[in-house]
Amino acid sequence: MRLRPVRPAGWWFDALLLAALVALTVALATEHLFGLDRAVADWSDAHRPTVAYWVARILNYLGQGTPLTLIAAGLGVLLAIRLRSVRPLLPPVFGFALTYLTIGPLKVWTARPAPSAATREPFLPPERTLPLFQDELPLRFAQSYPSGHVANAIVWYGVIALLLAPLLRTYGRAMPPRLVTVVRIVPPLVVLCTTTYLGWHWLTDSIAGLLLGLLLDRLLHRAPWDGVPLPAALARWDRPFTSYP
Repeated sequence: MRLRPVRPAGWWFDALLLAALVALTVALATEHLFGLDRAVADWSDAHRPTVAYWVARILNYLGQGTPLTLIAAGLGVLLAIRLRSVRPLLPPVFGFALTYLTIGPLKVWTARPAPSAATREPFLPPERTLPLFQDELPLRFAQSYPSGHVANAIVWYGVIALLLAPLLRTYGRAMPPRLVTVVRIVPPLVVLCTTTYLGWHWLTDSIAGLLLGLLLDRLLHRAPWDGVPLPAALARWDRPFTSYP
């Protein structure tokens, strides 16, 4: 099997993303960058009129993991039926596995409260909302780092774009490359901005979600979905989909 190309090419960018995520985590663990996080959170609190709050809250739904997972799975099923192939089901399945095995465990391990933990339950002192590894807090109050909204948005919109282009081709339509780029970039950026602006995540939480999401997205887009070995029993449902003409 030959891996599919990604941009930038090579593994150096993946290593850079991973190194940046590790460095950011170490910096926060040693109580650096707290001033930046606090400054962004305080500015957001002071510049959040009602209209802006509701606009940001509505736009933030673009990063809801469960609906995005269901949409990606639905596109995979529809494409699988139209092509008589199980291969379109592979990206949603592996996307779910990757996000499940990375985002959640990292949140539990780092145990960081959100900025809103100072104004809502558990009503922590502001200085206690910043550090990582607060394992003494109930789990539901310490799952801010990294931002799952941002990471999920990057992964799932990438999977949606991967499936949507060949699906449109089965209807005799083409998906413009620029539209693919818009689908993959705009929603995650909107989610990153809104989740930080609403005080649901620290800025560094959102940056960590960005780094992790890009890393997972590159892994998914490298996978040779049309060449993954399948059981002989599925030989009749073995048509390619990424290279579907």
